[in-house]
Amino acid sequence: MDILERAKEVISTEQQALQFVSENLSDDFLKIVQTVQKRQGKVVFTGVGKSGHIGTKLAATFSSLGVTSIFVHSTEALHGDLGMINLEDIVFMMSNSGGTAEVLAMIPSLNKIGCTKIAFTSQPESALAKACELTLSYQYETEADRLNLAPTTSAIIMLSLGDSLGVALSESLQFEREDFHLYHPGGALGAQLESDD
Repeated sequence: MDILERAKEVISTEQQALQFVSENLSDDFLKIVQTVQKRQGKVVFTGVGKSGHIGTKLAATFSSLGVTSIFVHSTEALHGDLGMINLEDIVFMMSNSGGTAEVLAMIPSLNKIGCTKIAFTSQPESALAKACELTLSYQYETEADRLNLAPTTSAIIMLSLGDSLGVALSESLQFEREDFHLYHPGGALGAQLESDD
């Protein structure tokens, strides 16, 4: 196996999938942006496995961009962390398959809490999508590994879609450099922003 060629194929597979997603963004994306804009509470991401890892990163990105957000692990949610979620919150329920048991198990409690649920999945007709008020869906042909099993393409799509949503929200709220500095005073970025002031 030519390792460099294979690496390029993986990157190309993911690039093509992202291009397809970009070209097929629908009004559903706009509805979700508008819904999150009108929220009274925070944005919550939940999931397990690779989706959970992406959710953790997105919660951090949203928060740094001025959109208060947390990540709640779906398994921990079932053992008390559902108490972190309130009526005014919007919950992105992340599951590539739309059938992740731990994510689906949260739905009865979330319905009682009364928060807005958004399915984040590649399966718009899944049990998860049908249980949520809105769906942020995406499509792709294959994962990037030769077994078509490892969450590679699907994970990078979730990350990119989430980033695009966070940036769109932040810019619609007229979030500026000084606001970013307020939430990110440390590290190289903080030093750069400090020198700009």
